[in-house]
This record gives sequence, C-alpha cells and structure tokens, in this order.
Amino acid sequence: MNTEEIIKNGQQYVMNTYGRLPMALVRGEGVYVWDADGNKYLDFVAGLAVNSLGHCHPAVVEAIREQAGTLMHVSNIYWIEPQVRLAESLVKNSALDKVFFCNSGAEANEGAIKLARKYARKYLGNDKYEIITMEKSFHGRTLAAITATAQPKYQKDLDPLPGGFKYVPFNDIAALQEAVSLHTCAIMMEPVQGEGGVNVADYEYMQKVKQLCDERGLLLIFDEVQCGLARTGKLFAYEHYGIEPDIMTLAKAIAGGFPMGALLAKDKVADCFQPGDHASTFGGNPLAAAAAYAAVSLLADKEFLASTVEKASYFQAKLNDLKKKYSFVTDVRGKGLILGLGITADGIKIVESCRAKGLLINCVGSNVLRFLPPLIISFEDIDNAVKILDEAMGESR
Repeated sequence: MNTEEIIKNGQQYVMNTYGRLPMALVRGEGVYVWDADGNKYLDFVAGLAVNSLGHCHPAVVEAIREQAGTLMHVSNIYWIEPQVRLAESLVKNSALDKVFFCNSGAEANEGAIKLARKYARKYLGNDKYEIITMEKSFHGRTLAAITATAQPKYQKDLDPLPGGFKYVPFNDIAALQEAVSLHTCAIMMEPVQGEGGVNVADYEYMQKVKQLCDERGLLLIFDEVQCGLARTGKLFAYEHYGIEPDIMTLAKAIAGGFPMGALLAKDKVADCFQPGDHASTFGGNPLAAAAAYAAVSLLADKEFLASTVEKASYFQAKLNDLKKKYSFVTDVRGKGLILGLGITADGIKIVESCRAKGLLINCVGSNVLRFLPPLIISFEDIDNAVKILDEAMGESR
C-alpha cells in the first residue's frame, strides 16, 4: 500500500487515539526511516526514545531471530533463562536489587505504585498511601498512571480518578516539603521530564528530595522510562545526582524497539511483593528478554556511554548557536541526548518544515522542540539535522 491507502484504511479501521502526521513509515535502518512512498528521513524522534540503538540494530535483530526460533513465550509460572540473565545484568549495572518485567512504561509505573503502597502498608502503617508527583510529569496512560501524571489535559473526562495522589511544582523543594502529610508514603518523579517539556531536575533539589525522603521515611521512585538507559550520557539518570532511588521504572529503549518495561527496587522494598501480588502474562517472556539483554549490553558499554556524552555536548553547542541566531529561542534545555529548544515561534510549523526537508522531530507543550535522536548518531548526522533545523527556523522569523 502507498501512504494514501494506508491512511485511508487506518482511518476506517484503527481507533482515533493519536494525532497522526500524514505519513506512514514502513522501513528503518540505523538513524534513517523511509515512508510508504519511498521518502527518506533522518529520525530525531527515534520512536520517542525507544530506538536508542537506531532502527533494526543487528545485535538486537539477531537476538530476536535466534530466540524466535528457540522459544518465544512460556508462562511466568516457570523460570525463564533469558529473563534471569537480563535481570542479573540490570541489577549489576544499577543500585537496585530485584527486577519485575512487564510490557510498557505505564505498566512499570502501575507496578511501582502498587509496590510503594504494599511497602507502606507493611512498614509505615495503614494510613500511609499518598504519593506525591510533579507538575508537568508524565507517567503513562493507564488509570493510576494518568492520575500520577500531573497534567489535567491527560485526565480530562476520566473521572473519577483513583485517590491518593498529590501534585507539586517541579524543582520546588519548599512546595514538596509543605505537601508531605501524615499519609504520604512516596515521592515519584522523572529526573528529566520528557513530555512535560524536557525539564531537568536541579542537582541541589535532588539532594534535598533524597534528604526529605530519608528524614520522613518516604520511598523515592524514579521514572526513567524516557530518560534512562544511556539517554542522558549515563546508563541511569539518577547517577548524575549521586543518590539512589528505592524504586525505578524503565521501558522504551530497554529492548531495542521490542515492547518491554521493567520495575526495579531495593531488596527491602521488592520483598513486599509476594506470589499473587502482581503479575504480567507477557512480562519478561523469552523473546522480549533476549532482545533486551542484547540492547542493554550495548547501552551499558562504557565506550558507548562516553561517545554519547561527546555527541550530546556537540549537539548542545550547535543548538546554542541557533539560540544566538534566533531571537524566538528562549533556552536550550535537557541532559545528554534528550534535548529541547524553548521557543516563542510556532513549533508545529517548524516540525512540519523539518519533515518536508527530511528531518523528523517533535514539539511538546506547543513551545518546546524536542530532540530524541538514536544514540548511535554521528557528528555528521547532527550537522545534517542542525542544517535542516536552521533552514526551518529561518522560515519562522
């Protein structure tokens, strides 16, 4: 089918839950994708941080191919060798002790919410259930995750929402301290807010958040679904702050493009889940686990992480040059290769112009151009992207 046919059939048979662009992507390789009409694009969306190793990375493809011919799925009532191997890798590369596998970031965050409340019931008392999250956060589309997401636009017409959540401004320690009540059991946050506008937690703020949790006996939950797994230049974003969360959630990049989510926790917290407390039919199945093991092995490599830092610094410098050039650019924000340009111009127009010129980016919150390129990009890829972006921004003067 060509693009027109795909769109026509999609509009007839697929639920209208996405604001889709008028294009259909049919093939990907490395940092490039092609649409159904043969047009080639440099992909700086990367499946919203999923394709951190680019499209169809050979190691991930081979892991999937080999596992698919061996064993694709068995129930979690049995031990699964690829899952155990992956769990060991995640634990040894992090400060957490146990892993639960699922299928998405939303599912991982649902598990985190359940685990926090199970822990609170066991150690803190029956009146400890409240979880404080940050304004402009995004934690997923399931009912509890969307309630944890402190953005009213995502919650519209979904009342009644589950109780037990409270919201405070991001990077405001005074507001957080004031919000903690006798019912609070956990603080849940993204070290870098992706959907909220590429907002980065301040170092000093994070130190005080951790101190508050320690002083009040609260769990600290980090949602690293978008910003984790090498995206910031370290394997996990919490490493930038010299602190350790009690619970951490992962997804997106974890399996190189194959659906998977993970919930990690410290031993004392993880032990609050016992058989029957939580489950996921497809979570950590052999095929997903094999893909993830291949992907994580690459993402955790020290040389790979060092190259990500170098490319991120280069890209940020190029974006700062654009800030100097265009008065409608308010700031360059982000960490590593999750970056944003704050603008006062029409972000959608710039996105469309970039697409027409062969570069895929997106806009969040209507005023932040977000860049989530594959971590395998070259300096030449960055130069090409910035050249197109410069041309598109020039048309918005």
